[in-house]
Amino acid sequence: MATVLKCDKREFSEDPNKIDNFRLFSDVSRVKNGIKPENLNFDLRLLNPGQFSAPYHFHRYAEELFMVLSGSMTMRTPNGLEIITTGDLVFCEKGDTGAHQFFNHSTESCTYLDIRTFAGMDICEYPDSGKILIAPSLEIFAKDSKVGYFKGEENILDKWNEIQK
Repeated sequence: MATVLKCDKREFSEDPNKIDNFRLFSDVSRVKNGIKPENLNFDLRLLNPGQFSAPYHFHRYAEELFMVLSGSMTMRTPNGLEIITTGDLVFCEKGDTGAHQFFNHSTESCTYLDIRTFAGMDICEYPDSGKILIAPSLEIFAKDSKVGYFKGEENILDKWNEIQK
């Protein structure tokens, strides 16, 4: 079924659990209309002056496409900083070469469309802070806590002997 999200019905709400400098707003009309995408997720975002979209990150298993609908903002990628403005499209490939972050450097709000693929799960990496986020469970781990595959498995016979008792 096709669902139309009328522009005069937009209702921006601050994303939950945000902190100063990361106050991002999303249009909640998608949720209110019961739209639950399976593979093509999307959000209409509002980024106010002086705010960042999210920590600098990339997705291991998702591609993202952004379109600036009004205003302008500065985009950070592995290639540096670039100002993007109304009408610009930005494609972020999966992997570290697609890392991105937005900052509203202007004095006016910036509205943009965020479209991303979702194949059931994703892993986001945050190079600045060394974190890894697993989606959709939203579990966050420090990347430097990585361990070897067999760590903790050295005494497997003891476990089996315990079970057999």
